Amino acid sequence: MAWVYLVVSGALETVWAASLAQSRGLSRLVPSVIFGVALIASMVGLSLALRSLPVGTAYAVWVGIGAVGTAAYGMAALDEPATVARLLCLLAIVAGVVGLKVLH
Repeated sequence: MAWVYLVVSGALETVWAASLAQSRGLSRLVPSVIFGVALIASMVGLSLALRSLPVGTAYAVWVGIGAVGTAAYGMAALDEPATVARLLCLLAIVAGVVGLKVLH
């Protein structure tokens, strides 16, 4: 169950990062509320995962999922560049996350 909490928490990290960008410096109410709720939920999920996973593994996976998700959101919704080099770097992060799960 810890890995489920961790993956969901990583996805929520993407939600809060995207909402933070949409809030325009916390000046727009709805994105700011989504940011706050997703941030708290993400932290709670990470803390639940840490009950049975090592902090180094859990944090690296959490950040990796959030980073890849946020970058993918930026490329898909915000017209950020999706260069081959950028995609390969994101793939390397995914490979690292998968590797940490396999080695656990």
